[in-house]
Amino acid sequence: MNEQKPPEDLRIDPPDGHDYTPGDPVGTGPARQQAEASPEKPSDWARDALLDMARHGLIEQRRARRWKVFFRFVSVALVVWSLTLVTLLFTAGDRDPLSPTEPVAAVIDISGMIAAGETASARRIVPVLEKAFEKEKIKGIVLRMNTPGGSPVQSSEIYNAIKRLKAEYPDKPIYAVAEDMSASGGYFIAAAADEIYANPSSIVGSIGVRMDSFGFVDAMEKLGIERRLLTAGENKALGDPFSPSDPEQMDYLRGVLDEIHEHFIAAVKEGRGDRLADDPELFSGLFFTGETALEKGLIDGFDSVDTVIRERIGVEDSIDMTPRRSRLQDLLGATAAEFGGALTGLSSEPVAPMMLP
Repeated sequence: MNEQKPPEDLRIDPPDGHDYTPGDPVGTGPARQQAEASPEKPSDWARDALLDMARHGLIEQRRARRWKVFFRFVSVALVVWSLTLVTLLFTAGDRDPLSPTEPVAAVIDISGMIAAGETASARRIVPVLEKAFEKEKIKGIVLRMNTPGGSPVQSSEIYNAIKRLKAEYPDKPIYAVAEDMSASGGYFIAAAADEIYANPSSIVGSIGVRMDSFGFVDAMEKLGIERRLLTAGENKALGDPFSPSDPEQMDYLRGVLDEIHEHFIAAVKEGRGDRLADDPELFSGLFFTGETALEKGLIDGFDSVDTVIRERIGVEDSIDMTPRRSRLQDLLGATAAEFGGALTGLSSEPVAPMMLP
């Protein structure tokens, strides 16, 4: 049989001066003599070569083991992630209470910032208000207020929806109950209710509008930063924080805020009517405790949500119809927002008039 030559990467070449033939681990040169003189001890070069091969073999095994562990970890993580998404998909969605068979009250939370994209937005609140007014077994609605306010547009749309639904269903009462806070845009919404209740320590009012900005001009000059701003339209950079304040532009912005403020005042007067005290502080932007708010006619008394349900609506049970973001929406929405912010470095919050304390 023809003797096969070992692959080049597996051959062990002896050092210079040593003869080697396949099948003869020592060779026929001086290494042979050394091996014959001390047969129990292999030649140094062969031993070192074997140890080197063994060492490299161990290194490769460790590398292979690490990669195997890594891929197993990635596989397990993907499986867990997939199962989590599937579970969330099956449990996702806003809660839609079943049509009650007994008389109940509907409770809708108006909490946190009132703004587009938030739970307290017209797109999410108005549909559940419509369902609550339509369901025959729902004998009354309670708006549980815990909000500092927010967007005047969103507040106005919810206010207008309540007024429209009250006209369509005149026999179904709607109450607003301020817990910790019903201020600014939150009070805008509450003013549409038939009656408003609060705790003596609740924060109520703040009937005003604000627009937040800042000025960085002096700091830029000290740092030697040059502002390069190009616009098409002389007022396109209205209120730019990196440019000197323009008195005419500031007057224009105040006019915009005053106009929105007048819309707010008109809505409160329409909703509260003669119950409001003749007090110029009411529309100054000040907020009040529930006790002072009662004196000024901003609320109708002190009550809790449970008391209003039992004593005002006259039922014992209630259903929570607050729109909730599903866990999947929270997960994917937060991830997308963080990823987009990381890519652009920009905030998704525009500078706009807000109804806040």
